[in-house]
Amino acid sequence: MSGITFSHQNPVQADNSAMHQALFYRGDREYLDGVMRFITPALQAGEPVMAAIPPDRGELLRRELGGYGAEVEILDMFELGRNPARIMPAVERMLAKHEGRTLHCVGEPIWPGRTAEEIQEAAKHEALINLAWPGAAIRLLCLYDTERLGPEVLADAERTHPVVIEGGTPRQTPSYSGSAVPVRSDQPLPPVPDEACELAFTIDELHDAREVVDKEASAAGLDRARVEDLKLAVSELATNAIRHGPGRGMLHVWRRPDRLVCQVDDGGTIKDPLAGRRLPIPRAAGGLGLWAVNQLCDLVEIRSSQCGTTIRIHSLVS
Repeated sequence: MSGITFSHQNPVQADNSAMHQALFYRGDREYLDGVMRFITPALQAGEPVMAAIPPDRGELLRRELGGYGAEVEILDMFELGRNPARIMPAVERMLAKHEGRTLHCVGEPIWPGRTAEEIQEAAKHEALINLAWPGAAIRLLCLYDTERLGPEVLADAERTHPVVIEGGTPRQTPSYSGSAVPVRSDQPLPPVPDEACELAFTIDELHDAREVVDKEASAAGLDRARVEDLKLAVSELATNAIRHGPGRGMLHVWRRPDRLVCQVDDGGTIKDPLAGRRLPIPRAAGGLGLWAVNQLCDLVEIRSSQCGTTIRIHSLVS
């Protein structure tokens, strides 16, 4: 295994300072050196390691690991993290699988080419990691390509990670703000376009809402399975708006060149910032609506305050 020398060392212990770090890297060599420094002690200690990274990075890491690649569970971040709200549940599955042992997780939730909406939701995900697993046996290293990501992305990374490693040297980040969501990721969403379809709904119009989505999604070119997924997602959001809000809401639907976008607005408030981002508790009553929406959609944007809630969901055209 290139870069790894096994020796008898104590298992790595998770602590607050080491739990959530960022690696700022330039080029393949810095990338591999940084990742290997992070996972080597874990492999030496026989601890579980997972890496959720883009496919090209996965191939690079497999080559570096050589015959020991099977000891690292490598996931395709393009598939897993297209909607960043799906990442935490994947980590929770690994935590449950290896209960009682420290999990060492490498992730690259923001890569060159992500849309502005995706980057903002991924930055929110990074902040909420600091809230998700207090005291859990877990260490996370999040990767940032400093040559191809903008300065605002790197600034948000410093706000969401207590420690940044750059040039092989860790440093504390004075701007670290814990689970506070970066400002850019919590601003109001851009206005609904004028051409969007609009439907005010109560419980009596749920069927109409599904029909609007069916018509627009089919016209946008989504295949039948994707149309049904989107109808179910909108139905879940509308039902939540009726059940937990004032009993009514507003649906907007519009097309973009590569996707269909639906938005549901209501007067309720989502108080749990991790809603829909955790593995559902078996046999729990309720609470599955946002979870289901995150599984069905390519991107979910949530803005909620005492003034009401806006949820915008995206379904890409294959």
